[in-house]
Amino acid sequence: MIHLEKRPQPSRAWALMTPVIAVIVTMIAGGLLFAALGKNPIEAIRTIFYDPLFGEFSFYYRPQLLVKGGPLILIAIGLSLGFRAGIWNIGAEGQYIVGAICGAAAGLAFYPMESIVIFPLMIFFGALGGLIWAMIPALLKVKFGTNEILVSLMLVYVAEQLLASMSLGLLKNPEGFGFPGSRNFQSYDSAHNAELITGTGMHWGVVAAFIAVIFSYILLNKHILGYNIRLTGEAPRAARFGGVNPTRLVLFCMGASGALAGLAGLFEVAGPAGQVSIDFNVGYGFTAIIVAFLGRLHPVGILLAGLLMALTYIGGDIAQSSLSLPSAAIQVFQGMLLFFLLALDVLTNFRIRFATKGAA
Repeated sequence: MIHLEKRPQPSRAWALMTPVIAVIVTMIAGGLLFAALGKNPIEAIRTIFYDPLFGEFSFYYRPQLLVKGGPLILIAIGLSLGFRAGIWNIGAEGQYIVGAICGAAAGLAFYPMESIVIFPLMIFFGALGGLIWAMIPALLKVKFGTNEILVSLMLVYVAEQLLASMSLGLLKNPEGFGFPGSRNFQSYDSAHNAELITGTGMHWGVVAAFIAVIFSYILLNKHILGYNIRLTGEAPRAARFGGVNPTRLVLFCMGASGALAGLAGLFEVAGPAGQVSIDFNVGYGFTAIIVAFLGRLHPVGILLAGLLMALTYIGGDIAQSSLSLPSAAIQVFQGMLLFFLLALDVLTNFRIRFATKGAA
């Protein structure tokens, strides 16, 4: 008979090993999935994890690690602050979309004027848009006690409809021959988030992601606010007795995660995506949840997890084109990573015990 026994203290060893084991188990389970689809499992896993880094066309794919990893890291850093405090913002995808819309609108408002202040203005409004969208579930939670999980998630669908409306209406390119979507920022120098170093994938969004990792680490380890965040997540009652203001904490964590998600949206729409379009959002806000947990809600861990998830995005695209794997199979493969991570994470707080039948 198998049962779980509560550990006196969470196992630090299991906390560190769980992400690595989850990746290995995901590879095995993913291989079985690909085999069931009639594909060579070893070739499929190699294509996803090896070819983008060391394959024949790796010189093209390697810069994409930063391009795709940047928004994942930026969003996941913001989410991790709330998750550590027990504040569950599941609507980063909506905040990402609204940040992109607001930042893009700020840039297009000055078209075709060229000025060095346009892009910083877009950054400001991108962050502001994401922050305001996150404040809706935050204020509803602190004023009326609503569930931030449900409200933030439902607002994603509102944001998607707003994106479609803007692509077909207010932000639609008047010279686009009737096609939905805004002007292309890649042809608007003052509003374009171009590569800082050609051929590396490094743009301002990646720089912002690295800065967010550093500031998050300092906040959580060197500042009283970070201590309050950790304390609230680990011992809510002790936090209340210690004078931690839950309202301020909710507003800060939701606001920070919304602003960072909005920034990610702005950097994406002004750079790799290039325009506001109906299909602009690709699920970064949801994938960032996996990144946050895979990185153990630690800034450095999130940095590494973001690059790993970016690798699965790139490798998945290669597998779809070279092995004819369906996109749904790649999405299931990515979902497996979170499933196995959460399943194995139980062993951080519990140990498995075997007992003979009928034993006391």
